[in-house]
Amino acid sequence: MRAIWGELNKRRLWRRLWVTLAEAQTEWGLVTEQQAHTLREHENDIDVAAALQWEESLHHDLMAEIKVYAAQCGSAGGILHLGATSMDIKDNAEVLQQAQSLDLVLARLQEVLLLLADKIETYADTPVMAFTHLQPAEPTTLGYRLANLGQDLWLDYQSLLAVRQNLKGKGFKGAVGNAASYVMLYGGAEGFARFEAKMSWMLQLPFFKVATQTYTRKQDYDVLSRLAGLAASAYKFAFDLRLLQSEAIGEMGEPFGAQQVGSSAMPFKRNPIEAEKLDSLARAVAAAPLTAWNNYANSLLERTLDDSANRRTLFPETFLAVDEILLTLAKILRGLRVNEGIIQRNLRTFGPFAAVERVLMAAVRAGADRQELHEVLRRLSMTAWQSIQDGQGNPLVEAVAHEPALLRWLPETELRALFSVAGYTGIAAPAARELAAQIREQFKE
Repeated sequence: MRAIWGELNKRRLWRRLWVTLAEAQTEWGLVTEQQAHTLREHENDIDVAAALQWEESLHHDLMAEIKVYAAQCGSAGGILHLGATSMDIKDNAEVLQQAQSLDLVLARLQEVLLLLADKIETYADTPVMAFTHLQPAEPTTLGYRLANLGQDLWLDYQSLLAVRQNLKGKGFKGAVGNAASYVMLYGGAEGFARFEAKMSWMLQLPFFKVATQTYTRKQDYDVLSRLAGLAASAYKFAFDLRLLQSEAIGEMGEPFGAQQVGSSAMPFKRNPIEAEKLDSLARAVAAAPLTAWNNYANSLLERTLDDSANRRTLFPETFLAVDEILLTLAKILRGLRVNEGIIQRNLRTFGPFAAVERVLMAAVRAGADRQELHEVLRRLSMTAWQSIQDGQGNPLVEAVAHEPALLRWLPETELRALFSVAGYTGIAAPAARELAAQIREQFKE
């Protein structure tokens, strides 16, 4: 990702556009085959230091690169940039960089989804306590919890793939987007249309039909919003993992090296630094669409320059952050720690509460008064909660199994059987497996 947004690649794309422009112009006799060939020969002779030296006096980065490139090409340098304005080169180059970046993001995301599919499958049947309002609720399975992340990331993949497939460049439409200079060069509107269609084909880049000096910045907002959506999915998982790694729950954790130091002052610490880094970066990505919104909404008439400075960092930093988020997410998934002993402890402590509804329904089916037994089960549950808060175990199973008001309707063996966690995770396991299979099928070679 650094290479995509580095100076070399940016200038390489600029030169690719200039060479393509010259090669297309040979059809109209504006450039000779030899001139185009000379430009192609020197396309990769990039000299960043020389260009930056020119920029000190010109205060125009594109013109500085033209000076260096033209000097390398002798007389052929005289036809560089013919008919074009700066944004004909810069805007198309930046969209090509976005395309390269999205291709990398999609590849990274595919890797994450396949890693996640493996984890979902592995833990599809592993019961865990689910939490609502950060309080123990009912059992689910760890695979199903991970499948929620998988489903969200799958939606992100589809969204990013769609925006990648629909990326468009400005095309070659000149200073205010009406292509006046090109119409003059190519003998009218029909000649221009043929020229721009040829450029689009040669670059493998669709163009907007209408533009100003730039392509519409609405596209920037779309791209960055979808990246922010991906960051949100990763953020939620990382935040959940930080909660699950805390001593209060303790069921899962990110990888922690044998020699890793958690704190300079507290040697016992096992801080979730990868998840915290991921959340930190995701917050920065979340802010990017707001800047893009302002760039679009405040781009007055055919163009103002107040988006230029922030766009020099907006896309590189956002894509770099997303790249690091996905690399970190893959690292966490590969080394994910699942503490099954603590999972079982939490199920023993809180799982019995989830069976109370089942006990009530079974007793009512046997002929009991629902309202009367609801009060009995409420009283037993509140006593059990107090026992847990006093640091003792959960006595609810034994209390229910020996409650006369319940034994009148159900035998003790059936009452105990109703507290089995395995029978109360609903669709969790099969739904998790189905999602994992769908992910694998999508990326099957």
